[in-house]
Amino acid sequence: MKKHIVCLGDSNTHGYCPDPSDCADGALSRFNEEERWTCLLQKQLGDAYLVVEEGLSGRTTVFDDPVEEGMAALPCLYAILKSHKPVDLLIVMLGTNDTKERLGANAYVIGKGMERLLEKARSIDCWGPGGKPNILLIAPPAIGEGLKDSDVAEEMGAGAVEKSRQVPARFQAAAEETGARFLDAGALGCTFNQVDFMHLTRASHARLAEALAKLVPELL
Repeated sequence: MKKHIVCLGDSNTHGYCPDPSDCADGALSRFNEEERWTCLLQKQLGDAYLVVEEGLSGRTTVFDDPVEEGMAALPCLYAILKSHKPVDLLIVMLGTNDTKERLGANAYVIGKGMERLLEKARSIDCWGPGGKPNILLIAPPAIGEGLKDSDVAEEMGAGAVEKSRQVPARFQAAAEETGARFLDAGALGCTFNQVDFMHLTRASHARLAEALAKLVPELL
């Protein structure tokens, strides 16, 4: 059987692209299978691996959104992981949506939410040979300052930019607490676009996939 790699994330895993000039299918507002980091990772890893996309725009770690239903990853995590059993590696990249003002969570609480999500993942009977949890947590880049003057400024609300800058350190602590591996996408040089300042550029999708293609075999 192929090695199953489940990629749990938000719109940056789903591949949302708000800049038509940066993606081949601009009218669809989504990077295609030649552009998304998950698909690029699949190609670079080869046929011995199966990269599963579990990206949902707006997804949070554990926080229920009062405006959009079903956004928290925690309640659906059991079904996601069991449906892809055996899971050899879970890659989690969340946190950007957790900074929304309406969710009322500061960076510390966002970090605790991620810790709770990782602990839940560890407890689920879904893991490959030996049943040992294997999780890689990726902190997304910080939201750009330009968001405050963008069309999504009100959607994210006050404080999102500032909180997002504190998230990587909180997530690194969550990874250490739960035995997960940690990767900071911002430190890799991944950046957000200049339209909404919170979604990866096409070049950053490629950069992330390249880094993961080198790292993932070392984790399995």
